[in-house]
Amino acid sequence: MACEKPYPILLSLLLALLSHSVVSQASKNISLGSSLTAVEKGSFWPSPSGDFAFGFQKIEKDGFLLAIWFNKIPEKTVVWSVNGQNLAPKGSKVELTSDGSFQLVDHIGKQIWSANPIGFGVSYAAMLDTGNFVLVGQGSQNWWQTFDQPTDTILPGQVLHQPAQLVSHFSPNNYSKGRFMFALQDDGNFVLYTTDFPTDSVNSAYWSTQVFGSDFSVVFNQSGFLVVQRSNQSIIQTISSLKDISAQNLYQRAVLEYDGVFRHYIYPKGSNSSTRNLPMAWSIQSVTPSNICMRINGPTGGGACGFNSYCNFDGKNKSCHCPIGYSIIDPNDVMKGCKQNFVLQSCDETSSEAHLFDFIEMPHINWPNCDYEHFKPVNEDWCRQACLEDCLCVAASFNDGACSKKNLPLFNGRFDSSFPGKSLVKIRKDNSSTLVRGDINQKNGKSKLFVIGLILLGSSVFLILLLVVAVCGVLYWFRHTDQRVTKTSRFVSNVNLVSFTYEELLEGTNGVSEELGHGGFSVVYKGVMPNLQKNFVAVKKLKMVDESEKEFEAEVSAIGQTHHRNLVKLLGFCNEGEHRLLVYEFMSKGTLANFLFEGKRPTRHQRMQIAIGTAKGLLYLHEECTSQIIHCDIKPQNVLIDDSCTAKISDFGLAKLLKIDQTVTTTAIRGTRGYVASEWFKHKPITTKVDVYSFGVLLLEIICCRKNFDRNVEDENKMVLIDWAWDCFHSGRFDLLVEDDEELLTDMKRVEKYVLISIWCTLEDPLLRPTMKQVVLMLEGFMDVPDPDVLESIES
Repeated sequence: MACEKPYPILLSLLLALLSHSVVSQASKNISLGSSLTAVEKGSFWPSPSGDFAFGFQKIEKDGFLLAIWFNKIPEKTVVWSVNGQNLAPKGSKVELTSDGSFQLVDHIGKQIWSANPIGFGVSYAAMLDTGNFVLVGQGSQNWWQTFDQPTDTILPGQVLHQPAQLVSHFSPNNYSKGRFMFALQDDGNFVLYTTDFPTDSVNSAYWSTQVFGSDFSVVFNQSGFLVVQRSNQSIIQTISSLKDISAQNLYQRAVLEYDGVFRHYIYPKGSNSSTRNLPMAWSIQSVTPSNICMRINGPTGGGACGFNSYCNFDGKNKSCHCPIGYSIIDPNDVMKGCKQNFVLQSCDETSSEAHLFDFIEMPHINWPNCDYEHFKPVNEDWCRQACLEDCLCVAASFNDGACSKKNLPLFNGRFDSSFPGKSLVKIRKDNSSTLVRGDINQKNGKSKLFVIGLILLGSSVFLILLLVVAVCGVLYWFRHTDQRVTKTSRFVSNVNLVSFTYEELLEGTNGVSEELGHGGFSVVYKGVMPNLQKNFVAVKKLKMVDESEKEFEAEVSAIGQTHHRNLVKLLGFCNEGEHRLLVYEFMSKGTLANFLFEGKRPTRHQRMQIAIGTAKGLLYLHEECTSQIIHCDIKPQNVLIDDSCTAKISDFGLAKLLKIDQTVTTTAIRGTRGYVASEWFKHKPITTKVDVYSFGVLLLEIICCRKNFDRNVEDENKMVLIDWAWDCFHSGRFDLLVEDDEELLTDMKRVEKYVLISIWCTLEDPLLRPTMKQVVLMLEGFMDVPDPDVLESIES
């Protein structure tokens, strides 16, 4: 037995050696004298885990970018770069010299860039698993690091100290400096600016945290929260955060992109319980500001999209467009804006050209701050004639009897659904280019193809060939019309909806066998549609529709154009004979009613995010979508919850589709008892404030996790939740509303704020209720809730 004693000792020594070996590999350093060369296959230094790499990426035919990127995902997304303004030619080197200097030189040794101030004292370099590249001196002190020299991106673990800034790239594939800046100023305010491009000087602010102090920093912590905090680590404001996803399972980045939007992105590291429903791609977690088109409104500069253009924002992405009669100046730089495709009106007094021009109407489009004359009250015909007779007037806006003339250049253009008026853009009648919409993404080659087409049309051979192709096309169509295929919407070109046959939906829902829910005007079934990206769908079969096929299709197309994180997405429809069905994305967690009132109580964070998400969805319907939509039936059953506990409003637009006098109530109103505003009963005008009222009731239900009306409670004074909330407000005992909720009892300031918001929303006079925009600002802390004493005076 004695001879066995050495083995544990040897095993311990072996484990110690292995441990030392692992540590050595995990902390592998880049020694003095090391270098990388810009070559076709790429040359880089990986981090120990391989998550990040530092080296060269080929950008152009013979242009290389010295950068850091995510190395384990196919996109190889760049998070830091140094020579976007001056790409390195093939054969260039980045080297850590024997004397400790770190520089990028071209193939003949000319310096392109160097990291200063460095030099004597640098011992080695390292690419860390955080995405930070460091030059380390004696005593393991970081002499220089990329985290202190950010470009357009900030990563988890990175801290921005005063003063610091991010500068956007010029375009998705051009890493030179762009037109937007994110600055942490000396006063502590974190501000988004447009710049006086191509210089780096700031132009005008379009978003800020509105917090001030001398000891602030911006921190992207490992939990996925991007916050402004003091030196004592107390959080002043949260800019972005993860929602019910573990940060350790994600790659993350927050980037000021070339379009001026600051986006927080996530990418799953692999498939697990928390990420299995996420796409294996970068997905947007948050955007700042919520609508960049509306926020940029400076007195100088081209706005969000450049001069003579207008901007549209779908909640995630910005798109830029030229008015009809205009075209993009430079396809490689959309921010240069648009130019006229016609000769401008002459100001020669001897020959008036007013009769040669006309107007293109553009509803909800406006160029604020371009006005040089205002007239009121006038009618639209007067406004048109005034602009026609003024050679300097290139456009006019008309809204409710007010006319404003505009001259060149037009700037700060935006699509604004809250703007009820229209723009009248002046164009020359005899210019054929005005017949084609001047979208900023059109390619100049189309005009060349048009000319070539005209030449070919003159050829009899071409006409014969065209006839043969047309006949073959018709025969092919007749042969395949009897085949069951999924068709894209035939009546709207800019909406990606699928037109299903009734037979397809019967098969997809297994004969409408699995009912998910029903209401007074529809039944919802679970279905499977293999041809859609997400197989599972919810199919809503409408029981009654009082409108023609054309009207139904028009309303479906309007709903199909809505795109927002907090709205249930319409995927398709069926309009076949008497069958009218809508196909929506499937929401795995069901309705908010199930989530709140059945099973385990949602966490405080989940409830707060659901409240804010629902409010943002309503704000989009009221103010930001193409045509204003009043929901008319906001209640827990019409708010659905997905896998990540995101709230999504459903049934919006059904009031338009159904055109009936009642839903599930017995009164001649739309809505559900307990959530209906008083103006329905008093025959007052119905505005978006009816949805505000309903949201106020819903918000109280979310806070208290109980139904608005509960006849099972012992105290009859507590049966109607909104009445009980008023009683608690008068007595100053908000804690009674959440007395059995230990989590909320520790956060009474937030409870009091949310209850007061709910009370403001449910005031009898709709004029006194806030708008949904104000509600969102109050919920998120960007706007103070009005003094409670005001409520007392209103009631008295």
